[in-house]
Amino acid sequence: MWNYTEKVIDHFLHPRNAGEIEDADGEGEVGSLACGDMLRLTFKLDKNGRIKEAKFKTFGCASAIASSSALTEMIKGMTLEEAEKVTNRDIANYLGGLPEEKMHCSVMGREALETAIKNYRGLASPKRELEGRVVCKCFGVTENDIRRVVRENNLTTIEQVTDYTKAGGGCGQCHEEIQNILDEIVAKKPTPLVSEAPHLTNLQIIHKVEELINTRIRPALQHDGGDLELVDIDHNTVYVTLKGACATCPSSTVTMRQFIEKELRKEISPSMRLEEVKK
Repeated sequence: MWNYTEKVIDHFLHPRNAGEIEDADGEGEVGSLACGDMLRLTFKLDKNGRIKEAKFKTFGCASAIASSSALTEMIKGMTLEEAEKVTNRDIANYLGGLPEEKMHCSVMGREALETAIKNYRGLASPKRELEGRVVCKCFGVTENDIRRVVRENNLTTIEQVTDYTKAGGGCGQCHEEIQNILDEIVAKKPTPLVSEAPHLTNLQIIHKVEELINTRIRPALQHDGGDLELVDIDHNTVYVTLKGACATCPSSTVTMRQFIEKELRKEISPSMRLEEVKK
């Protein structure tokens, strides 16, 4: 069961502004019934160019309803320029937070608003058209969508990208491409050295990496017939060699990033990186 805040529950049980404005100035529709989430947003401006009224129709879960309700409340009284600056994180924060697995609902709200504003300006049809190359064919998520959400929310794992966009949540064939996008974006950000962490010395870092690998990571891999060998630790980079089933598994890159690197970052430092050494 999802751990919803009281505000999420309130907006789900008592949604504000449900419906549709017939003579709307702007309208935007995102998602589809096929992927399980759909949102239609309409708004009307007053004589001063501020959003006088906003309504929504959605097909989705409690988070989708609550996010849509919250968004319509947030943007009333705003100019379009002000509304354009509303992010999916703003929507989640307005609700007191959303479960990570439901953050895609706030992203859907942001996209519907963006499409509706473009529609008002004559730059888009009411239904959002995909812009850029499609990476996840199961849910129709483009490279542009992934890059934007990763940058705006500082995402670092495929699991997070799935939570925020649904990309990778179907057949999984796009996992490697999503990881490549993440690696490219992370590589462009300045990363502090692990040795700069004030609470850990270099020797402590080495011991923690060895302990984590031997007590948690290797046993999990060995359970499925795989294994790894620690080769070296250089500042914030851990070099390993995959062995057993992991060495020949086509999903080994995903395993490295989603499981091993995630554990290193969680237990030791967010700046930890994992690299495979081929033997």
